[in-house]
Amino acid sequence: MEKIISGIQQVGVGIPDVHEAFAWYRRNFGMDIPMFDAPGIADLMLPYTGNMPQERHAILAINMQGGGGFEIWQYLSRVPEAPKFELQLGDLGIYVCKIKSKNVRATYSAYKTRRLDLVGELSRTPWGTEHFFVRDPWGNLFEVEDFPHFFSDYRTSLTGGPSGAMLGVSNIDKSMAFYEKVLGYDTVLHDEEGSFADLAALPGGTGHFRRVLLGHGKPRTGPFSELMGPSRIELVQALDRPARKIYENRFWGDLGFIHLCFDVVGMERLRADVVAAGQQFTVDSGGAFDMGEAAGRFAYTEDPDGTLIELVETYKIPIAKQFGIFLDLTKRAPEKPLPKSMLKALALNRVKG
Repeated sequence: MEKIISGIQQVGVGIPDVHEAFAWYRRNFGMDIPMFDAPGIADLMLPYTGNMPQERHAILAINMQGGGGFEIWQYLSRVPEAPKFELQLGDLGIYVCKIKSKNVRATYSAYKTRRLDLVGELSRTPWGTEHFFVRDPWGNLFEVEDFPHFFSDYRTSLTGGPSGAMLGVSNIDKSMAFYEKVLGYDTVLHDEEGSFADLAALPGGTGHFRRVLLGHGKPRTGPFSELMGPSRIELVQALDRPARKIYENRFWGDLGFIHLCFDVVGMERLRADVVAAGQQFTVDSGGAFDMGEAAGRFAYTEDPDGTLIELVETYKIPIAKQFGIFLDLTKRAPEKPLPKSMLKALALNRVKG
């Protein structure tokens, strides 16, 4: 089977209190539809959890305006660790989660009124996109950016879900080859070296960098492609200082952005492409994995700098949990997008307030 990538399914966020974080992301990013809410044991991630199963609680939340979701993840069997150094722009891993907005200026004004932790001012990227940065209460950085694609105007929320990520890398050319070969980011939208005024307020942001913005030339296909929409990966390489790994001497699931997850079909073809890119599957559930209200197969690989990339082949999702309605995706043509009316029915699972 040929591989299909529907888009960014979610960004994993390690948090000290999953319920507090879900409430904050619901209020401020409109991530108010839990696809699953599942305490349990993480027993397949042993390479990243000290070779021991770990008890955890995870909530996957999405926004009906489209984009990816958040997998909000909390250890229950240990106290999650923060980085032992201040993260700086260019450090290796997921440094920023991008969030799409239909009105960046109005969103900036609203966040200012709410006294959120804004980092710097409203500005423009070198490619002309209006954006700003904001921290959540746990120190995670988000870039709210003007973005052209929204699945639905169902909500009045000014933001949708994740539209991509900013990743620190040690060799941009090597990373570009990986993200093109494995995940289809085959279009260079911008490539520039220098110091960047729009990044100067970030820790370490006044340095000298190479900065590349990647997109995908063809629209995504697959069951969730219209909901997840297009996305962009921004690679940043520090040229004037050595970069450190964001998860240096820490576990997957510790505080911060723990992985970037893609919704896919054709896992074995993806495995072949991962190997061709010089990497391997480091974790593979090998078959259906139950997440309470949802199920699928998942695998993990690493980009050339060890940033964790999750691949999920979805088998079952809840459409209306309170009525016991679930969708079996194994009985559908894998390349065909789900009807918008069916996807909009996910709003029945919304958590208000």
